[in-house]
Amino acid sequence: MGKLFLVPTPVGNLEDMSFRAVRVLKEADLILAEDTRTTSILLKHYDIHNKMQSHHKFNEHRTVEQLAARVAAGETLALVSDAGTPSISDPGFLLVRECLRQGAAVECLPGATAFVPALVDSGLPSDRFCFEGFLPQKKGRQTRLKQLAEEERTLILYESPFRLQKTLLQLAEYLGGDRKASVSREISKLHEETLRGSLDELAAHFTETEAKGEIVLVIAGYEPLK
Repeated sequence: MGKLFLVPTPVGNLEDMSFRAVRVLKEADLILAEDTRTTSILLKHYDIHNKMQSHHKFNEHRTVEQLAARVAAGETLALVSDAGTPSISDPGFLLVRECLRQGAAVECLPGATAFVPALVDSGLPSDRFCFEGFLPQKKGRQTRLKQLAEEERTLILYESPFRLQKTLLQLAEYLGGDRKASVSREISKLHEETLRGSLDELAAHFTETEAKGEIVLVIAGYEPLK
């Protein structure tokens, strides 16, 4: 039987790749890559010579049925995103759903994802948390912020460095400027950094300091008055 493997790839340091992930990529009939240029660097590093095909948010709607049919017919496909675990704020869900609809096997390998180390490094409660990915950029953004203001679990958001300051200011406005939070960037890379403080303090810092790299925001949950 064929199988679709979702293969996590390093979010920074290439040494974070697992032995099993390397083997699966070497043995797959086809590697589906969010960006073949990015993935080719990883494959070259691990001496993997395999066929690749682009699979990203702009073409996945047109290709998932055909790809799932290939898996159902007996091929082994490996899906990777540019960094981290496919389907977590990256393409993957539509293909998984279609494979399951067609009765094809799916397996996600354990591995790198950015929000877990950011959550642990934050020093905020990690026993219960709410992963939100990216906030809506326009439509529905204010509504979502109002809803999150009353979320009692620790909140985790992804953000672009170009929108970080705006997001911190809005979070301070809707959740309260004294709400504890952390900003982690460049996780697993040479210049990895986690800054902790109140939303007001973090907003002030990134007003003065340009943010660089991939960003994970971790925010303390709402504590109702007792």
